[in-house]
Amino acid sequence: MILSADALLFDNDGTLLSSMESVVRCWTRWAGEYGVPAEDFARVELHGRTAGEIIADLLPAAEVPGARRRIEQLEVEDVAGGGVVLLPGTAALVAALSAPPAPGAVPARWAVVTSAARPLAEARLREVGVEPPLVVAAEDVVRGKPDPEPFLLAARKLGVAPDRCVVFEDAPAGLAAARAAGMRAVALTTTHAREQLRADAVVTDLSGVSVRLTADGVEIHTGD
Repeated sequence: MILSADALLFDNDGTLLSSMESVVRCWTRWAGEYGVPAEDFARVELHGRTAGEIIADLLPAAEVPGARRRIEQLEVEDVAGGGVVLLPGTAALVAALSAPPAPGAVPARWAVVTSAARPLAEARLREVGVEPPLVVAAEDVVRGKPDPEPFLLAARKLGVAPDRCVVFEDAPAGLAAARAAGMRAVALTTTHAREQLRADAVVTDLSGVSVRLTADGVEIHTGD
């Protein structure tokens, strides 16, 4: 499939990189510190949601702010401890988007739109050597994915109409946010089964995506 866009919006964890080893390590330690029973912790979806939303499912409301600060501290401190790695295809795609455009073509506009807090998102991106022009993080919005607010904010900051944005996501909540924002989406099967993902195109990972900078924006080729 070929899609044309003026901006590309990437989820971070599960799309550009994987930090699952670090996530499980930190949240398991956090659950032990806060006395969360193993069976309660096991039923909670950790992926594609803000820390505050996850914690609200597990603890009384009064404990949420402090518990959120604690998990953010644990995860930032753990970034250099191993388990934060680039996913296949990320390096090549980021290099193509960051390269000087050919004569007559326009520079690519792209952003990372994540449910993580900014210090954590930026620490993980630094760890894998990715420097996006724009990061929209959890504290930048009132409502996180599956609400469209994060993607709409990114489009506004980039000066691009929502229908000229293409979102790259691995989680159903992120894909629902893209649809609600009126954006097209490419889903990755890095964390969820193909049948759980509703998108314009579905690929295994970003190695199934290539881009070409043109005078009209970015031409996106998917290998689905």
